[in-house]
Amino acid sequence: MAKIPRLMPQNPRMFRAEVARTERISPSMHRVTVTGADLAEFPWMGYDHWFRLFMQLPHQSALRLPEFTGDRWWHAYLDLPEDERPHCANYTVAGFRPEAAEMDIDFVVHRGPTGELEGRAAVWACAARPGDGLAVLDQGVMFDRPADASEVIVVAEETGLPATAGILRSLPRDTVGRVIQEIPSEGDRRDLDAPAAMTVTWVVRDNPHSVPGHAALDELRRLTTVDTAAYAFVVGESGLSTKGRRHLHRAGLPKHRITFSGFWRHEAHQPA
Repeated sequence: MAKIPRLMPQNPRMFRAEVARTERISPSMHRVTVTGADLAEFPWMGYDHWFRLFMQLPHQSALRLPEFTGDRWWHAYLDLPEDERPHCANYTVAGFRPEAAEMDIDFVVHRGPTGELEGRAAVWACAARPGDGLAVLDQGVMFDRPADASEVIVVAEETGLPATAGILRSLPRDTVGRVIQEIPSEGDRRDLDAPAAMTVTWVVRDNPHSVPGHAALDELRRLTTVDTAAYAFVVGESGLSTKGRRHLHRAGLPKHRITFSGFWRHEAHQPA
C-alpha cells in the first residue's frame, strides 16, 4: 500500500515515557506532551518522523511492553495476553525538545453520531493524566524528497497535519511547491512554518459527515499537470492516498517520485 520508508532505522529502539501534560490545541486536535529520560536520546530527524505508540490500558497500574530484538517485535506483542497487551497505533512527532526530553503527540478527536468520543487512541489521549505510562518505537521518516526535485507537493487530511507541519518546518528554506491540507473546521487552521515559496491551501470540509480526504482530493484534481521532476507526499485516509497517487501519476509524475500512505480506512469507521 505505502512506499517503504528509506530512512527507517535498522534496529528500532523502544523509548519509555510518561505523560507530562495535555491540552486541546484546536476543536479537532488534542495534544499530549510526554517526557522521560529515554527521550533525551530519541534520534529525531524532523520531517514526518513517526513512531508506534504503545498506550497503557485503562485497568492497568503499569504499562507492559513486549520483549523484542531489533525489528522483531510484532509476534512478541501478539503473544502478550489480550488483557495485558497495550494498544498500539502509529503517530507522527508533532514537536520535540531534546533539552527537556519532551515530545508532543497530536491526536485527532473524532465524535460519533451523538457526540461521543471515538477511537481508542483519542479516548486515551483525552483521558490521559500526568504520570500515565507509554512507550514509543522509533520508525524513522517516510518523506523522501529526491535531491533534484523541482517542487514538493504535500496533500493530507487532518490525520496527516502533524506530518505536514513537520515537513514544512524541516524543508530547506528555498523549497518551491504547494500544500493541500484538509481540516474539519476553520478553527483547526494553524500557523505553519513553511518556506516562502511553498503555497499552503487550507480546505475546510463543508459537510461534517463527508469522508475525510475527499475535499483535499477534489482540490488536488484541479492540478492537471505536474512537472516530471517534482516530488509528492500524499497521506491520510486510504482513499485520498491511493486516488491522490493515481491522479498525480496521470498528471505526469512518475510513481517512484510519489510517497503515499493510507493511515486509516473509512470502512473501519475511523483511525486507530
